[in-house]
Amino acid sequence: MVRNSIGGAFRLLVLAAAVAFALPGNAQNATTYPTRNVRIIVPFAAGGPPDVIARVLAQKLSERWGRQVYVEDLPGAGGNTGTANAARAEPDGYTLYMMSTGFIVNPLIYDRVPYDTKDFAAITLAATSPNVLFVNPSVPAKTVMELIELIRHSPGKYSYAQPATGSTPHLTGELLKLHYNLDLATVPYNAGPQAVTSTLAGHTPIGLVAISSVVSNIKEGNLRGLAVTAPMRSALLPEVPTVAEAGVPDLESQTINGLLVPARTPRDIVEKINRDAIAVLSLPDVKDRLAAQGFDVAFSAPGEFSALLDSERSKWERVIRDAKIKIGS
Repeated sequence: MVRNSIGGAFRLLVLAAAVAFALPGNAQNATTYPTRNVRIIVPFAAGGPPDVIARVLAQKLSERWGRQVYVEDLPGAGGNTGTANAARAEPDGYTLYMMSTGFIVNPLIYDRVPYDTKDFAAITLAATSPNVLFVNPSVPAKTVMELIELIRHSPGKYSYAQPATGSTPHLTGELLKLHYNLDLATVPYNAGPQAVTSTLAGHTPIGLVAISSVVSNIKEGNLRGLAVTAPMRSALLPEVPTVAEAGVPDLESQTINGLLVPARTPRDIVEKINRDAIAVLSLPDVKDRLAAQGFDVAFSAPGEFSALLDSERSKWERVIRDAKIKIGS
């Protein structure tokens, strides 16, 4: 009788433990996490800024955790395909998502997107990258204000190249047009290098892209840099003034990249990933590797990162509305 009671109690304990293990949020805790490989979804093709940043983080987190952290590039539909895939992942800490500004912009410019920003929880900002306003050397303007006057006196004559509809270079260009009421045609491309090539050839006399895509051509004198959109000058282009120095402070903008996880990921896992991501982002060699490619390392608490995303959304929502930027689903 006693043996049967003990055996029954034991079976109940085993069953209770199995149920608890299966419940979301109890399958893992910060003390043991991670116990298996972790993936970082990048919603763009390999080689772009989010992919570069994700691979640096993956290598260092692998070393720190003793588990493989790998990058999975899932491009398509302006980033929507990979983002939707990440949103549907189990909220267990084993799928991370490297976002860029398109994450918050796409729901504003597409008729429909297969995700909601509320499907994610913030981990940390990882890096920022300023944009650069530049011109073909045949353009007589030597400063931003000279360029504005040139466009004003020749309405409909000039156009600018940008890397993708809804990208921060594109939105910055539209902000410039709105602020100064400029008749300036917008020419979208599929990537920064294509926009640079167009401006080199003179097809589009003006360009706006992330700094990493254009730095070598400005240094070599093939293109003339007029301003970087960051609060401070870039070490990669120290001779190019900031937009504030150029007299157009309202054009300050940066592409942001950071880590998110599916919503409902346990809070202690979120906090552990945050701590460890900040630890590796703080490493001197990580800062140097990213700086060499035009990125400034930046990190934050989850709440701070979430507030930044809300602020960026509000900023660009006004521009998208006033410029009437829209893409069909």
